[in-house]
Amino acid sequence: MSQAAQLSAGLVAMGVDLGAVAQERLLAYLALLYKWNRTYSLTALREQERAVSHHLLDSLAILPFVPAGRLLDVGSGGGTPGIPLAIARPDLSVTLLDSNTKKAAFLQQAAIELGLRNISVHAGRVEQYHPESGFTAITSRAFAELADFVTLSAHLLAEGGVWLAMKGVHPQGELDRLPATVELGAIHRLDVPGVDGDRHLVVLNKAAH
Repeated sequence: MSQAAQLSAGLVAMGVDLGAVAQERLLAYLALLYKWNRTYSLTALREQERAVSHHLLDSLAILPFVPAGRLLDVGSGGGTPGIPLAIARPDLSVTLLDSNTKKAAFLQQAAIELGLRNISVHAGRVEQYHPESGFTAITSRAFAELADFVTLSAHLLAEGGVWLAMKGVHPQGELDRLPATVELGAIHRLDVPGVDGDRHLVVLNKAAH
């Protein structure tokens, strides 16, 4: 099955309605990711036949839970989930952050080549990042343990904002170690076509004082 057919079928299975232009951009992003991967080690996933499910569909599985406004993708690496989300939601202002300057250079190049004006890139560590305004959502995919993720990025979350942490198996141990300043909003089990094993989205909020 071609990547285009795989993407189209996966989106239908997930109930995500994306036009042809957005789907073309998603596939163009994958092509860029693998072109640059030879030099920059952006993804450990070598088998390109699994790229659609593991990079695109996995990222887009959290779409229903992403609020409008400003999104920060911490430890963006090769651009997941930030770039697929930015393609699917042109109304969303997405900031991709990575401390690795080579990865940040790729993210910048990808945003330019894909014509994604709703993306900005910041090279640096999350705890040292101090933009003018906070974010309505902060996401990460395999960036760090939950406690570290929320502690390092707490100063970046806008009033009423949410953390969206993408995880594999249900991370009960990590949830038990969350600081008292953070509360669990919800845990959503994600069904991603073509991805074996458990996928969960952990939604966290700042605890009400």
